[in-house]
Amino acid sequence: MSRPPCCRRVAGKPVVAVFKPAGVPACELAVVTVTLDEFEAIRLADIGGLYQEQAARQMKVSRATFGRIVETAHRKVADALVNGKALKIEGGVVQVDHERPCRCELCAERCIHPESDCPHHNKEKIPCKSVSPSRKTKVSKVR
Repeated sequence: MSRPPCCRRVAGKPVVAVFKPAGVPACELAVVTVTLDEFEAIRLADIGGLYQEQAARQMKVSRATFGRIVETAHRKVADALVNGKALKIEGGVVQVDHERPCRCELCAERCIHPESDCPHHNKEKIPCKSVSPSRKTKVSKVR
């Protein structure tokens, strides 16, 4: 019997939680579920360009665990893309950080950062437009 997963740190929930092939009703599609920690691993490694060691520190897991998380996430995303399945992002034992997803009003760039001025235009002091409600740090098992 394996150990239960430890709580993993994620910067926030995704702006969009479901993706599906265009032109196919959702009720006709098989669904692949990516957990929030798998989503965060893809964000850190593929979008953020972090090495596994750096990304693992941010998620508060070992490098080996991060490698397994991102490998599972890649496999699930590939399955959804190649086999025309819907992709749903939810669940996992995670600690949601106080950072929030947002969209910069000037460049429309999506980013995740602490509640402060947009890092893309810090000198101009232009705030990002929040695309989801602000969250306090909490530990929860999301289903």
